[in-house]
Amino acid sequence: MTISSTTVKNSYAGDNSTTTFSYTFKIFQDSDIQVIIRSANGTETTKTITTHYTVTGAGNAGGGSVIFTAGNIPTSTQTVVLRRNIPQTQSIDYIANDPFPAESHEEGLDRATMAIQQLQEEVTRSLKLSKTNTMTSTEFTVGATDRANKILAFDTNGELSVTQELGTNRGSWSAGVTYNARDIVKDGSNNNVYLCNTTHTSTGTTPISSNADVAKWDLIVDAQSATNSANAAANSASNSSNFSNNSSNFANASANHASNSSNFANNASNSANTASTYLADVSANANAAANSASNASNFANNSSNSANSASNHSSNSSNFANNSSNSANTSANHASNSSNFANNSSNSANASSNHSANSSNFANNSSNHAANSSNFANASSNHASNSSNHSANSSNFANTSSNHAANSSNFANNSSNFANTASNAANAANSARDAALAATDSFDDTYLGAKANDPSVDNDGDPLNAGDLYFNTTSSVLKYYTGSAWLNVEATDTSTFATKGFALAVSIAL
Repeated sequence: MTISSTTVKNSYAGDNSTTTFSYTFKIFQDSDIQVIIRSANGTETTKTITTHYTVTGAGNAGGGSVIFTAGNIPTSTQTVVLRRNIPQTQSIDYIANDPFPAESHEEGLDRATMAIQQLQEEVTRSLKLSKTNTMTSTEFTVGATDRANKILAFDTNGELSVTQELGTNRGSWSAGVTYNARDIVKDGSNNNVYLCNTTHTSTGTTPISSNADVAKWDLIVDAQSATNSANAAANSASNSSNFSNNSSNFANASANHASNSSNFANNASNSANTASTYLADVSANANAAANSASNASNFANNSSNSANSASNHSSNSSNFANNSSNSANTSANHASNSSNFANNSSNSANASSNHSANSSNFANNSSNHAANSSNFANASSNHASNSSNHSANSSNFANTSSNHAANSSNFANNSSNFANTASNAANAANSARDAALAATDSFDDTYLGAKANDPSVDNDGDPLNAGDLYFNTTSSVLKYYTGSAWLNVEATDTSTFATKGFALAVSIAL
Protein backbone atom coordinates (compact mmCIF):
# COMPACT_ATOMS: atom_id res chain seq x y z
CA MET A 1 0.00 0.00 0.00
CA THR A 2 0.97 3.67 -0.19
CA ILE A 3 1.15 6.22 2.68
CA SER A 4 -1.03 9.09 1.43
CA SER A 5 -1.84 10.75 4.80
CA THR A 6 0.56 12.53 7.13
CA THR A 7 -1.72 12.21 10.17
CA VAL A 8 0.06 10.56 13.11
CA LYS A 9 -2.04 11.88 16.03
CA ASN A 10 -5.71 12.35 17.03
CA SER A 11 -7.04 14.32 20.04
CA TYR A 12 -10.45 14.19 21.75
CA ALA A 13 -12.14 15.76 24.80
CA GLY A 14 -13.42 13.37 27.44
CA ASP A 15 -17.00 13.59 28.75
CA ASN A 16 -17.20 11.02 31.62
CA SER A 17 -19.11 8.54 29.42
CA THR A 18 -17.47 7.94 26.01
CA THR A 19 -15.28 4.82 26.04
CA THR A 20 -14.38 4.39 22.34
CA PHE A 21 -12.13 6.83 20.45
CA SER A 22 -11.03 6.45 16.79
CA TYR A 23 -7.52 6.71 15.39
CA THR A 24 -7.30 7.58 11.66
CA PHE A 25 -3.83 6.33 10.75
CA LYS A 26 -2.47 2.84 10.00
CA ILE A 27 -0.60 0.76 12.58
CA PHE A 28 0.81 -2.72 12.10
CA GLN A 29 0.07 -4.10 15.58
CA ASP A 30 -1.78 -3.02 18.75
CA SER A 31 1.41 -1.87 20.47
CA ASP A 32 2.17 0.59 17.64
CA ILE A 33 -0.15 3.22 19.24
CA GLN A 34 0.54 5.42 22.31
CA VAL A 35 -2.41 6.58 24.47
CA ILE A 36 -1.88 9.74 26.60
CA ILE A 37 -4.33 11.42 29.02
CA ARG A 38 -3.76 15.17 29.62
CA SER A 39 -5.31 16.71 32.78
CA ALA A 40 -6.69 20.24 33.14
CA ASN A 41 -3.46 21.46 34.77
CA GLY A 42 -1.29 20.09 31.94
CA THR A 43 -0.13 16.83 33.54
CA GLU A 44 0.37 14.08 30.92
CA THR A 45 -0.03 10.38 31.76
CA THR A 46 0.80 7.57 29.29
CA LYS A 47 -1.67 4.70 29.69
CA THR A 48 -0.90 0.95 29.45
CA ILE A 49 -2.49 -1.36 26.87
CA THR A 50 -4.87 -4.03 28.29
CA THR A 51 -4.66 -2.38 31.72
CA HIS A 52 -6.36 0.88 30.72
CA TYR A 53 -7.48 0.25 27.13
CA THR A 54 -7.64 -2.20 24.22
CA VAL A 55 -7.00 -1.62 20.49
CA THR A 56 -8.85 -2.71 17.35
CA GLY A 57 -8.11 -2.18 13.63
CA ALA A 58 -4.38 -2.94 13.54
CA GLY A 59 -3.29 -3.33 9.90
CA ASN A 60 -6.25 -1.36 8.48
CA ALA A 61 -5.27 1.53 6.20
CA GLY A 62 -8.03 3.75 7.68
CA GLY A 63 -7.15 3.04 11.32
CA GLY A 64 -9.31 1.64 14.14
CA SER A 65 -10.41 2.30 17.72
CA VAL A 66 -9.06 2.58 21.23
CA ILE A 67 -11.52 1.31 23.85
CA PHE A 68 -11.04 2.34 27.50
CA THR A 69 -11.74 -0.29 30.16
CA ALA A 70 -14.12 0.20 33.09
CA GLY A 71 -12.83 2.64 35.68
CA ASN A 72 -10.52 4.35 33.15
CA ILE A 73 -13.07 6.36 31.13
CA PRO A 74 -11.74 9.89 30.42
CA THR A 75 -13.48 12.66 32.39
CA SER A 76 -14.76 16.03 31.14
CA THR A 77 -11.56 17.74 32.37
CA GLN A 78 -9.24 15.36 30.47
CA THR A 79 -7.99 15.26 26.88
CA VAL A 80 -7.41 11.96 25.04
CA VAL A 81 -4.38 11.91 22.69
CA LEU A 82 -3.87 8.89 20.37
CA ARG A 83 -0.38 8.92 18.80
CA ARG A 84 1.23 6.43 16.36
CA ASN A 85 4.43 5.03 17.90
CA ILE A 86 6.11 2.70 15.37
CA PRO A 87 9.40 1.23 16.75
CA GLN A 88 12.45 2.74 15.09
CA THR A 89 13.85 -0.66 14.12
CA GLN A 90 14.23 -2.57 10.83
CA SER A 91 13.28 -6.27 11.04
CA ILE A 92 13.10 -7.23 7.34
CA ASP A 93 15.86 -9.63 6.19
CA TYR A 94 16.49 -10.25 2.48
CA ILE A 95 17.82 -13.74 1.48
CA ALA A 96 20.25 -13.81 -1.40
CA ASN A 97 18.88 -15.34 -4.64
CA ASP A 98 15.34 -15.67 -3.15
CA PRO A 99 12.38 -14.27 -5.07
CA PHE A 100 11.97 -10.49 -4.45
CA PRO A 101 9.58 -10.15 -1.41
CA ALA A 102 7.42 -7.25 -2.67
CA GLU A 103 5.03 -7.17 0.34
CA SER A 104 7.84 -7.29 2.91
CA HIS A 105 9.77 -4.63 0.99
CA GLU A 106 6.69 -2.36 0.82
CA GLU A 107 6.09 -2.79 4.55
CA GLY A 108 9.67 -1.77 5.20
CA LEU A 109 9.19 1.37 3.12
CA ASP A 110 5.91 2.07 4.93
CA ARG A 111 7.56 1.69 8.33
CA ALA A 112 10.40 4.01 7.32
CA THR A 113 7.90 6.63 6.07
CA MET A 114 5.84 6.32 9.26
CA ALA A 115 8.96 6.75 11.41
CA ILE A 116 9.84 9.86 9.42
CA GLN A 117 6.31 11.21 9.96
CA GLN A 118 6.59 10.57 13.71
CA LEU A 119 9.91 12.41 13.83
CA GLN A 120 8.44 15.28 11.81
CA GLU A 121 5.55 15.53 14.29
CA GLU A 122 8.06 15.83 17.11
CA VAL A 123 10.19 18.34 15.18
CA THR A 124 7.06 20.42 14.49
CA ARG A 125 6.46 20.65 18.24
CA SER A 126 10.08 21.60 18.97
CA LEU A 127 11.66 25.01 19.41
CA LYS A 128 13.81 25.72 16.37
CA LEU A 129 15.35 28.46 14.30
CA SER A 130 13.46 29.77 11.29
CA LYS A 131 14.65 28.81 7.81
CA THR A 132 16.50 32.14 7.39
CA ASN A 133 17.85 32.46 10.95
CA THR A 134 21.30 31.42 12.19
CA MET A 135 23.00 30.51 15.46
CA THR A 136 26.65 29.62 15.96
CA SER A 137 25.89 26.72 18.28
CA THR A 138 22.74 25.20 19.78
CA GLU A 139 24.84 23.33 22.38
CA PHE A 140 25.74 24.22 25.97
CA THR A 141 28.33 22.55 28.17
CA VAL A 142 27.01 23.44 31.65
CA GLY A 143 26.77 20.27 33.76
CA ALA A 144 23.66 18.96 35.49
CA THR A 145 24.63 20.38 38.89
CA ASP A 146 25.13 23.88 37.49
CA ARG A 147 21.94 23.61 35.42
CA ALA A 148 19.79 22.66 38.43
CA ASN A 149 17.07 25.22 39.18
CA LYS A 150 18.28 27.42 36.30
CA ILE A 151 16.65 28.45 33.02
CA LEU A 152 17.77 28.65 29.41
CA ALA A 153 18.39 32.15 28.11
CA PHE A 154 20.26 34.01 25.39
CA ASP A 155 23.53 35.84 25.99
CA THR A 156 24.61 39.20 24.55
CA ASN A 157 25.50 37.45 21.25
CA GLY A 158 22.12 35.74 20.99
CA GLU A 159 23.60 32.33 21.83
CA LEU A 160 22.11 29.80 24.26
CA SER A 161 23.15 30.10 27.90
CA VAL A 162 22.08 28.84 31.35
CA THR A 163 21.16 31.68 33.70
CA GLN A 164 19.54 32.53 37.03
CA GLU A 165 15.84 31.76 37.32
CA LEU A 166 13.61 34.54 38.66
CA GLY A 167 12.09 32.03 41.03
CA THR A 168 8.77 30.81 42.38
CA ASN A 169 6.28 33.18 43.95
CA ARG A 170 5.66 32.02 47.53
CA GLY A 171 3.32 34.87 48.45
CA SER A 172 3.79 36.84 51.66
CA TRP A 173 6.77 36.00 53.89
CA SER A 174 5.97 33.97 57.01
CA ALA A 175 8.02 32.56 59.87
CA GLY A 176 8.67 28.80 60.10
CA VAL A 177 8.60 28.23 56.32
CA THR A 178 11.38 26.53 54.36
CA TYR A 179 12.32 28.83 51.48
CA ASN A 180 14.43 27.59 48.59
CA ALA A 181 16.93 29.57 46.54
CA ARG A 182 15.16 31.74 43.92
CA ASP A 183 11.85 31.77 45.83
CA ILE A 184 10.12 35.16 45.64
CA VAL A 185 8.22 36.58 48.64
CA LYS A 186 6.47 39.81 49.54
CA ASP A 187 7.21 41.59 52.83
CA GLY A 188 3.72 42.19 54.22
CA SER A 189 4.88 45.12 56.38
CA ASN A 190 6.01 47.34 53.49
CA ASN A 191 5.19 45.41 50.22
CA ASN A 192 8.89 45.03 49.31
CA VAL A 193 9.63 42.01 47.06
CA TYR A 194 12.63 39.75 47.83
CA LEU A 195 14.42 36.87 46.05
CA CYS A 196 15.82 34.09 48.25
CA ASN A 197 19.54 33.47 47.61
CA THR A 198 20.09 30.76 50.24
CA THR A 199 17.76 27.88 51.19
CA HIS A 200 16.71 28.24 54.84
CA THR A 201 13.81 27.99 57.30
CA SER A 202 12.55 31.46 58.19
CA THR A 203 12.51 32.86 61.73
CA GLY A 204 11.75 36.18 63.40
CA THR A 205 9.40 38.84 62.09
CA THR A 206 9.09 41.39 59.33
CA PRO A 207 10.35 43.72 58.02
CA ILE A 208 12.87 41.48 56.29
CA SER A 209 15.31 44.41 56.14
CA SER A 210 15.84 44.11 59.93
CA ASN A 211 15.43 40.31 60.13
CA ALA A 212 18.41 38.20 61.24
CA ASP A 213 18.24 36.34 57.89
CA VAL A 214 18.29 39.50 55.75
CA ALA A 215 21.56 38.39 54.09
CA LYS A 216 19.70 35.37 52.66
CA TRP A 217 17.39 37.64 50.67
CA ASP A 218 18.00 39.96 47.70
CA LEU A 219 15.72 43.00 47.37
CA ILE A 220 14.28 43.16 43.84
CA VAL A 221 11.38 45.63 44.27
CA ASP A 222 11.78 48.43 46.83
CA ALA A 223 8.08 49.23 47.17
CA GLN A 224 8.61 50.99 50.52
CA SER A 225 10.99 53.56 49.03
CA ALA A 226 8.67 54.00 46.09
CA THR A 227 5.72 54.55 48.45
CA ASN A 228 7.75 56.97 50.57
CA SER A 229 8.80 58.84 47.44
CA ALA A 230 5.21 59.03 46.27
CA ASN A 231 4.06 60.30 49.68
CA ALA A 232 6.92 62.80 49.80
CA ALA A 233 6.05 64.00 46.32
CA ALA A 234 2.38 64.35 47.31
CA ASN A 235 3.33 66.28 50.46
CA SER A 236 5.70 68.46 48.47
CA ALA A 237 2.95 69.20 45.99
CA SER A 238 0.56 70.04 48.84
CA ASN A 239 3.16 72.27 50.53
CA SER A 240 3.92 73.97 47.23
CA SER A 241 0.22 74.59 46.72
CA ASN A 242 -0.11 76.04 50.23
CA PHE A 243 3.00 78.16 49.73
CA SER A 244 1.59 79.37 46.43
CA ASN A 245 -1.68 80.31 48.13
CA ASN A 246 0.17 82.03 50.97
CA SER A 247 2.39 83.89 48.52
CA SER A 248 -0.67 84.94 46.55
CA ASN A 249 -2.38 86.17 49.72
CA PHE A 250 0.81 87.96 50.76
CA ALA A 251 1.06 89.53 47.32
CA ASN A 252 -2.54 90.73 47.65
CA ALA A 253 -1.80 92.07 51.14
CA SER A 254 1.31 93.80 49.83
CA ALA A 255 -0.70 95.28 46.98
CA ASN A 256 -3.28 96.52 49.46
CA HIS A 257 -0.50 97.91 51.64
CA ALA A 258 1.00 99.62 48.61
CA SER A 259 -2.42 101.09 47.84
CA ASN A 260 -2.80 102.26 51.44
CA SER A 261 0.71 103.71 51.35
CA SER A 262 -0.15 105.52 48.13
CA ASN A 263 -3.31 106.86 49.76
CA PHE A 264 -1.28 107.87 52.81
CA ALA A 265 1.21 109.63 50.53
CA ASN A 266 -1.68 111.45 48.85
CA ASN A 267 -3.10 112.36 52.25
CA ALA A 268 0.33 113.57 53.40
CA SER A 269 0.65 115.60 50.21
CA ASN A 270 -2.80 117.08 50.80
CA SER A 271 -1.78 117.77 54.41
CA ALA A 272 1.33 119.53 53.16
CA ASN A 273 -0.79 121.58 50.79
CA THR A 274 -3.19 122.36 53.63
CA ALA A 275 -0.26 123.30 55.88
CA SER A 276 1.12 125.51 53.13
CA THR A 277 -2.28 127.16 52.78
CA TYR A 278 -2.51 127.50 56.54
CA LEU A 279 1.01 129.00 56.56
CA ALA A 280 -0.15 131.55 54.01
CA ASP A 281 -3.19 132.27 56.19
CA VAL A 282 -0.96 132.62 59.26
CA SER A 283 1.34 134.93 57.34
CA ALA A 284 -1.68 136.96 56.34
CA ASN A 285 -2.82 136.94 59.96
CA ALA A 286 0.62 138.06 61.06
CA ASN A 287 0.44 140.93 58.58
CA ALA A 288 -3.02 141.77 59.79
CA ALA A 289 -1.79 141.62 63.40
CA ALA A 290 1.10 143.90 62.49
CA ASN A 291 -1.36 146.31 60.88
CA SER A 292 -3.54 146.02 63.96
CA ALA A 293 -0.53 146.77 66.18
CA SER A 294 0.29 149.76 64.02
CA ASN A 295 -3.31 150.92 64.23
CA ALA A 296 -3.28 150.32 67.95
CA SER A 297 -0.11 152.39 68.25
CA ASN A 298 -1.74 155.14 66.24
CA PHE A 299 -4.76 154.82 68.42
CA ALA A 300 -2.58 155.05 71.52
CA ASN A 301 -1.07 158.23 70.16
CA ASN A 302 -4.48 159.53 69.39
CA SER A 303 -5.66 158.52 72.85
CA SER A 304 -2.69 160.31 74.36
CA ASN A 305 -3.52 163.33 72.33
CA SER A 306 -7.12 162.91 73.40
CA ALA A 307 -6.03 162.75 77.03
CA ASN A 308 -4.02 165.90 76.63
CA SER A 309 -6.93 167.45 74.88
CA ALA A 310 -9.19 166.32 77.68
CA SER A 311 -6.94 167.90 80.32
CA ASN A 312 -7.09 171.08 78.36
CA HIS A 313 -10.81 170.58 77.73
CA SER A 314 -11.75 173.49 79.73
CA SER A 315 -9.49 175.72 77.69
CA ASN A 316 -10.08 174.15 74.31
CA SER A 317 -13.26 172.04 74.28
CA SER A 318 -13.63 172.65 70.57
CA ASN A 319 -10.31 171.00 69.88
CA PHE A 320 -11.25 168.11 72.17
CA ALA A 321 -14.50 167.69 70.32
CA ASN A 322 -12.62 167.55 67.05
CA ASN A 323 -10.08 165.14 68.54
CA SER A 324 -12.88 163.06 69.98
CA SER A 325 -14.51 162.97 66.56
CA ASN A 326 -11.24 161.91 64.99
CA SER A 327 -10.78 159.31 67.73
CA ALA A 328 -14.26 157.99 67.09
CA ASN A 329 -13.52 157.72 63.39
CA THR A 330 -10.21 155.94 64.18
CA SER A 331 -12.01 153.57 66.58
CA ALA A 332 -14.55 152.77 63.88
CA ASN A 333 -11.73 151.96 61.48
CA HIS A 334 -10.01 149.88 64.15
CA ALA A 335 -13.23 147.94 64.82
CA SER A 336 -13.46 147.20 61.09
CA ASN A 337 -9.84 145.97 61.05
CA SER A 338 -10.45 143.90 64.19
CA SER A 339 -13.45 142.18 62.51
CA ASN A 340 -11.27 141.22 59.53
CA PHE A 341 -8.59 139.91 61.87
CA ALA A 342 -11.19 137.74 63.71
CA ASN A 343 -11.85 135.84 60.46
CA ASN A 344 -8.13 134.93 60.03
CA SER A 345 -7.16 134.05 63.61
CA SER A 346 -9.22 133.23 66.69
CA ASN A 347 -6.75 134.96 68.98
CA SER A 348 -6.73 138.02 66.72
CA ALA A 349 -10.52 137.97 66.66
CA ASN A 350 -10.67 137.91 70.45
CA ALA A 351 -8.13 140.69 70.65
CA SER A 352 -10.00 142.75 68.05
CA SER A 353 -13.26 142.09 69.86
CA ASN A 354 -11.73 143.32 73.10
CA HIS A 355 -10.33 146.29 71.24
CA SER A 356 -13.74 146.99 69.75
CA ALA A 357 -15.21 146.79 73.25
CA ASN A 358 -12.53 149.08 74.57
CA SER A 359 -13.17 151.47 71.73
CA SER A 360 -16.85 151.39 72.54
CA ASN A 361 -16.07 152.02 76.16
CA PHE A 362 -13.76 154.82 75.08
CA ALA A 363 -16.64 156.30 73.15
CA ASN A 364 -18.73 156.06 76.30
CA ASN A 365 -15.99 157.06 78.67
CA SER A 366 -13.23 159.18 77.15
CA SER A 367 -11.40 159.41 80.48
CA ASN A 368 -10.74 155.66 80.51
CA HIS A 369 -9.98 155.50 76.81
CA ALA A 370 -6.28 156.18 77.14
CA ALA A 371 -5.77 153.33 79.65
CA ASN A 372 -7.82 150.87 77.57
CA SER A 373 -6.00 151.88 74.41
CA SER A 374 -2.67 151.26 76.13
CA ASN A 375 -3.84 147.79 77.26
CA PHE A 376 -5.05 147.05 73.75
CA ALA A 377 -1.69 148.09 72.32
CA ASN A 378 0.02 145.58 74.67
CA ALA A 379 -2.44 142.83 73.76
CA SER A 380 -1.93 143.53 70.06
CA SER A 381 1.83 143.40 70.51
CA ASN A 382 1.55 140.01 72.30
CA HIS A 383 -0.76 138.75 69.57
CA ALA A 384 1.73 139.82 66.94
CA SER A 385 4.46 137.89 68.82
CA ASN A 386 2.20 134.81 69.08
CA SER A 387 1.32 135.06 65.42
CA SER A 388 5.01 135.20 64.53
CA ASN A 389 5.69 132.07 66.67
CA HIS A 390 2.71 130.28 65.06
CA SER A 391 4.06 131.17 61.65
CA ALA A 392 7.44 129.61 62.57
CA ASN A 393 5.71 126.48 63.91
CA SER A 394 3.59 126.21 60.77
CA SER A 395 6.71 126.45 58.63
CA ASN A 396 8.31 123.62 60.64
CA PHE A 397 5.13 121.54 60.29
CA ALA A 398 5.15 122.11 56.55
CA ASN A 399 8.76 120.88 56.37
CA THR A 400 7.89 117.81 58.48
CA SER A 401 4.87 117.05 56.30
CA SER A 402 7.02 117.36 53.18
CA ASN A 403 9.57 114.89 54.65
CA HIS A 404 6.72 112.52 55.61
CA ALA A 405 5.34 112.69 52.09
CA ALA A 406 8.80 111.77 50.73
CA ASN A 407 9.08 108.86 53.20
CA SER A 408 5.58 107.65 52.27
CA SER A 409 6.50 107.74 48.58
CA ASN A 410 9.64 105.66 49.31
CA PHE A 411 7.56 103.23 51.36
CA ALA A 412 5.08 102.91 48.50
CA ASN A 413 7.96 102.08 46.12
CA ASN A 414 9.37 99.52 48.58
CA SER A 415 5.93 97.96 48.98
CA SER A 416 5.55 97.72 45.21
CA ASN A 417 8.98 96.04 44.94
CA PHE A 418 8.04 93.61 47.71
CA ALA A 419 4.78 92.80 45.91
CA ASN A 420 6.79 91.97 42.77
CA THR A 421 9.15 89.77 44.81
CA ALA A 422 6.19 87.96 46.39
CA SER A 423 4.63 87.45 42.95
CA ASN A 424 7.91 85.94 41.67
CA ALA A 425 8.03 83.65 44.72
CA ALA A 426 4.46 82.55 43.98
CA ASN A 427 5.43 81.73 40.38
CA ALA A 428 8.47 79.74 41.58
CA ALA A 429 6.27 77.85 44.06
CA ASN A 430 3.78 77.03 41.30
CA SER A 431 6.65 75.70 39.12
CA ALA A 432 7.91 73.53 42.02
CA ARG A 433 4.40 72.23 42.60
CA ASP A 434 3.98 71.39 38.87
CA ALA A 435 7.36 69.53 38.83
CA ALA A 436 6.41 67.50 41.95
CA LEU A 437 3.05 66.57 40.41
CA ALA A 438 4.72 65.56 37.18
CA ALA A 439 7.19 63.31 39.07
CA THR A 440 4.35 61.74 41.08
CA ASP A 441 2.25 61.23 37.95
CA SER A 442 5.20 59.65 36.08
CA PHE A 443 5.81 57.13 38.88
CA ASP A 444 2.06 56.52 39.31
CA ASP A 445 1.78 55.67 35.57
CA THR A 446 4.50 52.96 35.88
CA TYR A 447 3.77 51.28 39.23
CA LEU A 448 -0.02 50.97 39.43
CA GLY A 449 -0.08 49.79 43.09
CA ALA A 450 -2.25 47.00 44.56
CA LYS A 451 -5.36 45.93 42.62
CA ALA A 452 -7.75 42.97 42.72
CA ASN A 453 -7.79 42.44 38.92
CA ASP A 454 -5.63 43.12 35.86
CA PRO A 455 -6.09 46.83 34.96
CA SER A 456 -6.79 47.85 31.36
CA VAL A 457 -5.55 51.43 31.74
CA ASP A 458 -3.08 53.19 34.04
CA ASN A 459 -4.11 55.23 37.12
CA ASP A 460 -4.74 58.30 34.92
CA GLY A 461 -6.99 56.39 32.51
CA ASP A 462 -4.24 56.36 29.81
CA PRO A 463 -3.23 53.25 27.77
CA LEU A 464 -0.88 50.75 29.43
CA ASN A 465 2.82 50.58 28.50
CA ALA A 466 5.04 47.51 28.29
CA GLY A 467 6.89 47.15 31.60
CA ASP A 468 4.05 48.51 33.82
CA LEU A 469 3.78 46.75 37.22
CA TYR A 470 1.10 46.12 39.83
CA PHE A 471 0.50 43.76 42.76
CA ASN A 472 -2.53 41.46 42.38
CA THR A 473 -4.20 41.28 45.82
CA THR A 474 -6.48 38.41 44.72
CA SER A 475 -3.64 35.98 43.94
CA SER A 476 -0.91 37.78 45.96
CA VAL A 477 1.43 37.97 42.99
CA LEU A 478 3.48 40.71 41.35
CA LYS A 479 2.52 41.08 37.66
CA TYR A 480 4.01 42.95 34.72
CA TYR A 481 2.58 44.09 31.38
CA THR A 482 4.19 42.73 28.17
CA GLY A 483 2.48 45.20 25.86
CA SER A 484 -0.50 42.90 25.21
CA ALA A 485 -1.08 40.88 28.43
CA TRP A 486 -0.39 40.79 32.20
CA LEU A 487 1.98 37.99 33.33
CA ASN A 488 3.19 36.79 36.74
CA VAL A 489 6.83 37.43 37.50
CA GLU A 490 7.50 33.68 37.42
CA ALA A 491 6.01 33.36 33.91
CA THR A 492 8.14 31.75 31.19
CA ASP A 493 8.35 35.03 29.25
CA THR A 494 11.44 35.89 31.26
CA SER A 495 13.16 37.89 28.55
CA THR A 496 10.27 40.39 28.36
CA PHE A 497 10.06 40.71 32.12
CA ALA A 498 13.85 40.88 32.59
CA THR A 499 14.30 43.58 30.01
CA LYS A 500 11.25 45.63 30.93
CA GLY A 501 9.46 44.88 34.20
CA PHE A 502 12.44 43.78 36.30
CA ALA A 503 14.67 46.58 34.98
CA LEU A 504 11.94 49.10 35.83
CA ALA A 505 11.59 47.68 39.33
CA VAL A 506 15.33 48.02 39.91
CA SER A 507 15.31 51.60 38.60
CA ILE A 508 12.44 52.45 40.97
CA ALA A 509 14.37 50.92 43.87
CA LEU A 510 17.43 52.97 43.05
